[in-house]
Amino acid sequence: MLSFFRKKTSDELPTGGSASSTTKGNPSIGGTTANGEVPPRPSLQELGYRNANDLRETIYDFLRTIRDPEKPSTLEDLHVVYEEGIFVNEPTPGNVNVVRVEFNPTVPHCSLATLIGLCIRVKIERNITHSLKLDIYIKKGAHATEDEINKQINDKERIAAAMENPNLRQLVENCIKDED
Repeated sequence: MLSFFRKKTSDELPTGGSASSTTKGNPSIGGTTANGEVPPRPSLQELGYRNANDLRETIYDFLRTIRDPEKPSTLEDLHVVYEEGIFVNEPTPGNVNVVRVEFNPTVPHCSLATLIGLCIRVKIERNITHSLKLDIYIKKGAHATEDEINKQINDKERIAAAMENPNLRQLVENCIKDED
């Protein structure tokens, strides 16, 4: 299901709430107030979503267009990503939305499962501009080395190192680019 509505830009959000607003003239450093408290972040409604299901549908709309690294199909066509695999959980105490994305590689020994997880992470991070805690996991029992891959695709340092590799970055860019 496609979501056709306008999301608020970071300039339209209440100050002190989003990660970007802490760097744009907000006196609080690192997202905290002078007395060390975390200021409240905007609610889903303030971010332009009707509810948690609306955020889930929006994320799915981004993921469904990711191309498979080996085949001329999308991850949606191959049933690697599916709307039921996106979970919007309770926000953190600082009101950061928590999203879990579960994907299902086509075979239990898929050598590109880590690359697919990286593509999912990059696509979401580039398209969802507000604060979001993102957890990406292979569907339980769907891959022979799911624990190791889950650890890799949820480690910020490993993600950053992977995206510094020009060949890997080009592979990701080719998979996540929007078709004209």
